[in-house]
This record gives sequence, C-alpha cells and structure tokens, in this order.
Amino acid sequence: MKNSYKKLKRTILIRTSLVAALTLVVGYGIVHFLIDGIFQDVFTDLMMWFFTNLHLDWNTADELYGKIFMDNKILFLAIGFILLFLIFYNLAIKNILGYLGRVEKAIDDVREDNEEPVKLPPELQPISDKLTGLKMTLKRKERATIESEQKKNDLVVYLAHDLKTPLTSIIAYLTMLDGQKNMPEEDRQKYIHVSLEKANRLGELINEFFEITRFNLQDIVLEKVQLDLSVMLEQLADESYAVLAAKYMTCRVDADENMIVDGDPDKLARVFENLLRNAIAYSYSDTEIAIEARRKEDDIIITFTNQGHQIPEQKLKAIFEKFYRVDNARSSQTGGSGLGLSIAKQIVELHGGKIEAVSDRYYTTFTVTLPAYVPEGTQKRGHAARHRDTAGARMGRQA
Repeated sequence: MKNSYKKLKRTILIRTSLVAALTLVVGYGIVHFLIDGIFQDVFTDLMMWFFTNLHLDWNTADELYGKIFMDNKILFLAIGFILLFLIFYNLAIKNILGYLGRVEKAIDDVREDNEEPVKLPPELQPISDKLTGLKMTLKRKERATIESEQKKNDLVVYLAHDLKTPLTSIIAYLTMLDGQKNMPEEDRQKYIHVSLEKANRLGELINEFFEITRFNLQDIVLEKVQLDLSVMLEQLADESYAVLAAKYMTCRVDADENMIVDGDPDKLARVFENLLRNAIAYSYSDTEIAIEARRKEDDIIITFTNQGHQIPEQKLKAIFEKFYRVDNARSSQTGGSGLGLSIAKQIVELHGGKIEAVSDRYYTTFTVTLPAYVPEGTQKRGHAARHRDTAGARMGRQA
C-alpha cells in the first residue's frame, strides 16, 4: 500500500519543489531588480510625498520612513515571499486537485452499464485498478442476480404449470367417485389410491413453492452437537424403504463406526436426504444405491453412488447452482425446485466441509467431506503428527 502511490507522491514532491524554487527566484528578482533597483527611488519619493502631505517636516518624514520600512524590511520581505509562495502553490495545486474531480467521475463510471475499465492518470493507477475491480465485481453480481431471478421465475412458472396436472386428476377422480354411487369397490379403492398419490404430489409441489420463497429470506444458522453419522445414514436408508421399493431399488449403507462430527443434525440430515432423494429420482429401476462413510485422517468422507444416466460435464459444473435442474424439463415429476443441492452445498460449507459430484457412463457419485470431531486437548493428525509417527516407527526398527 505504501508503494502504491509512488507516482502521485513524486508528482506532488516535484511540483512543491518547483513552487518553492520559483518563489525564491521570482522573489529574489522582485527584491533585487524592482524593490532595491528600479522602483527604490520611486517608492521612497512616493512615501516621502505622502508623509509631507500629512504636515510632517522632511526630517520627521524621513525618520518615520526608516522606522516603518527600513527597520522592518525583513518582515515585509518574509510576508511577501509567503504570499508569493501561496499564489504559486495555489496555481500548481489546481492540477493536483483536479485528480479529485477525475476520481469522482471514475466513481460515476463504475455505475455505467458497460464493462470498460476505469481510466485515470498513471499517478492514480492503484485507484483505477480498485475501481475497475469493483466495477467488474458489481457487474458479475448483477448478472448472477438477474440469472438467478430468471431461473426462479422460470421455476415458478414450471411448478405452477405442474400443479395443474395432479389437481386436474384429483378433481376428475373425485368427480367420478361422487357421481358413480354404485361403482365397484375395487375401482373405488383404485381411484382413491390414485387421488391420494396425486394429492401427495400436489403437497410436494406446494412445499417447493415455499422453499423458493424462503431461500433468500433467511440465513442458515447452525446448532451444532456431536453426532454419529453412521447412525444417521442407517436411519435415513430405513426411512426411505417405501420410496426405494416403489422403484424396486435397494440401498446399502457401509459406514465405519464412530463417524463423529460436530454439526447440526437437522441441517446435515437435510443434506443427506436430498442426496438420497436425487439418487433415487435419477437411478435406473431395480438398482442399488450405495452409501459409504469412511474416516481419512482428520476428515469423514461420505459418498452416495447410484446407477443412472451420465450427467454431462457442463451440467455437472452447474449442478450446485440455485434453481438448477439437470433434466431442464418443464416438469417436476422427477426434478425439484433446483434448490436442494444448492442449499446442501451451503450447509456443508458452513460445517467447514465440501461437496463434489462426478459422473460417468455407469455411476454418479456425490461426495461430502466433513471435518471429524476431535475432542479438546487432542491434536489433529496433520502432517506433523504423521511425521512423528513415521519417525517413531523408524526409531523402533533401529532399536
């Protein structure tokens, strides 16, 4: 920072030095050639004429002139030099003060609807760079906000369209049940079951509407406790049995014991539920979803692997963005609002972890990495700890 404004400091120093030098040269010239030279006799005669017109005799006027001007000559010269310096400095500083006007104009340029860099004189290059960076950042955020809002609006339209399908079916089946009093019991139960399924789907879509409206209205706050992820994952698989069975699928959980993390159980459960729900939605029927949890040094790594269509690379990069859906279809039959993975990523990162996804022709795997819980007073097994273990092993072998 100290060296950022070298050119500006140098410019101010040079101009101040020039002003001082110019003041000395011009001041000396005025004193030597005008005050003590050409105008000396003229000034003396003028002042003597002034004093004698005040009804003073010549000797008194001469004595008064000497006391006022000759005895205080150095004081008058000092005042004159100071005034001369201020005049020259004011003229020189006008250009420097002009920098402020240019900076003000550059700040206005930040708000302009273009992506051209902010231009300032070389002396103000650090300010120019920072304003350009600020302008680019604001433009990126503006574009991201517009894109996010557009995706959100599209999702609302898609979901509103999707609401009609189950609602129309429910109305049709209920109208049929109401109009046909003597309907066979088997058909009646069938229509009631279908209506219930459609009503449940309608409830899911309405929940997604609430999810969209809530997403930007609240921040995620963690309430951390020590929890065992192996138990949570087993419970998650058990609770999903009915959904899995509907697609003739199974879920295998292979987790080491004591997978302890310091985290928010509700928020982490939401992450894993979302990953499992996505795995079920995009898996082939009659396949297995594998959930594994392993501890690796100071981290716990959880993977969700399913068999399904490969996710293209470009879509894989955007899969954790808000309102992004892999299928891009105007149907919420399989996809959701596109918020699940984005919120999951946010929750995982708030826990100090990360979430990633890979996909090939056969499998898609989501990997969640979370820091393992380490009791107070226990040193994490970083590079230093592993180095000591290795050194200790070598010493043991030597002994």
